[in-house]
Amino acid sequence: MISRILEPQKIQWKARYTILAFIWLAWLMSFLDRMLMSISLPFIGEEFHLDKGTQGWIISAFFLSYAGFQIPGGFLADKFGPRKVMFFAIIWWSIFTSLTGLAFNIGIVSAFVVMLCVRFLFGIGEGSFPASSWKCISTYFPLKERGRATAIQSTVNTLGPAVATFVAAAIIAALGWRWVFVLLGIPGIAVAFGIRYYCRDNYRDCPVITQEEIKELEADEAEQAAKLSTQQAGETIPFIDILKRVELWQLAVIWFLFDITFWGFTSWLPSYLKDARGLTLAQIGVWGSVPYLFGAVGTLMGGYVSDKFTSIRNWIYIAASMIAALFLYFMFKADGLTMTVIYQCMASLFMFFAMGIFWGILMHTISANIMGRASGIVNFGGQLAGVVAAPVMGYLVDISDGKYDNAFWFIIITLAASAAFILTLRTKK
Repeated sequence: MISRILEPQKIQWKARYTILAFIWLAWLMSFLDRMLMSISLPFIGEEFHLDKGTQGWIISAFFLSYAGFQIPGGFLADKFGPRKVMFFAIIWWSIFTSLTGLAFNIGIVSAFVVMLCVRFLFGIGEGSFPASSWKCISTYFPLKERGRATAIQSTVNTLGPAVATFVAAAIIAALGWRWVFVLLGIPGIAVAFGIRYYCRDNYRDCPVITQEEIKELEADEAEQAAKLSTQQAGETIPFIDILKRVELWQLAVIWFLFDITFWGFTSWLPSYLKDARGLTLAQIGVWGSVPYLFGAVGTLMGGYVSDKFTSIRNWIYIAASMIAALFLYFMFKADGLTMTVIYQCMASLFMFFAMGIFWGILMHTISANIMGRASGIVNFGGQLAGVVAAPVMGYLVDISDGKYDNAFWFIIITLAASAAFILTLRTKK
C-alpha cells in the first residue's frame, strides 16, 4: 500500500498540450511586441516632442487596425482554417515590430507619421490572430477543459507586460528605444513555424496526437452535437444568424468596458510610474513588472473557478471586477511607492481573475463551429476599447496638468460598468 502511494504518478502528455504551448508562445510574442510601445512611449514622446494626448494616438493607430481585423480574422479562420491564418499573422506582425524601430523622417513625411503607419500595419497582423487561436483551442480541447485552456493562454495578458517591461527597460537603457523593436521582432518567426508544423486544422492530422486522444475528442464532439439542434451542429451557420445572437453582443459590450480598464492600465502604467511616482527606467523595469505576475496567478484562478462554479460565475466576475476597481482607487491615492505597488498588485490580481472568468464564460457559451467568427466579434469590442482608452487617458492627463487622477477614475468607472452589464447575460449552466 505504501509503495503504491509513494510510486510516482505517470502524467500523460497529450497533443493538445503541445498545441496550447505553441499558441501560448505566439500570444506571448503578440503581447510582448505590442507592450514594447507602452514602455518606449515616454522616450518616443521626448524624441518626437509629443504631448500625452498625441502619444496616445500612436497606441490607437495599432488598435484601429487590430480591432478592425478581429472579425475578418474570424472569417478567415472559419473559412481557411486557423493554421494558415496564425502562421501568416505572426510573420506579418513580427516584421512590422522590427520596422517600428526604423521610423525616421522620409522626405517631407515626419517620423511620427511613419510611426503611425507602421503601427497601423502591425495591428493588421495581430488583429488577424486571436480568433484563429481560440478556434484552435476549441478544436483540440474538450468542452470541460476549455475554460482552463483559455485561462492558461490568457496568462500572457499578464506575463507579456511583465516580460516586456523588464526586457524593454534593459534594452532601452543599453541601446535605446529603437533597438528594442528591431531585436524583439525576430523570435516570432520561429514561433510561426512551430505553429505551422503542429497546429493542424483537423486534430486527426496533428503529427503528435495519439489514437486514444482522437477517440476522446470524437466522443466530446458527439456529446456536444447531441445537445445542439441540427443547424447548430452543422458546419455552415450563416453569419447573419450569428449576428442575431443576443449573448454575443452582450459579451462584446462587457469585453469593451473591461478592456478600457485593461488597456488603460497597461498602456499608461509605465508613464504613470515615471511621471507621477518619479521612478527611473531601471525601477520601472522592476516595479512595473511585479503586478503582472500577480495577474498571471489571477488568470489561472479565474479559469479554474469558471469551470468549477458555472452556476455562479457571473456573480464571481462581478465581485472580482469591483474589488479590482477598489484597489485601482487605492493605488492612485496611495502616499508612498510601497503602498502604490501593493495596490497595483492587488488590482492586477483581481482584474485578471475576472478576465479568466470572462473567457471561461465565452468558451462555454459559444460552440466550436462558430468560434472563429463569434470570438472575433467579441474581441472586436475589446479592441475598440484600446482605440478609446489610450488617447482619452492621455487627454485627461493633459487637461489635469499632468496628474493621473481623472484618468484612473475613467478606467475605474468602466470596470464597474462591465460588472454591472454582465447582469444582463444569460449563459449555459
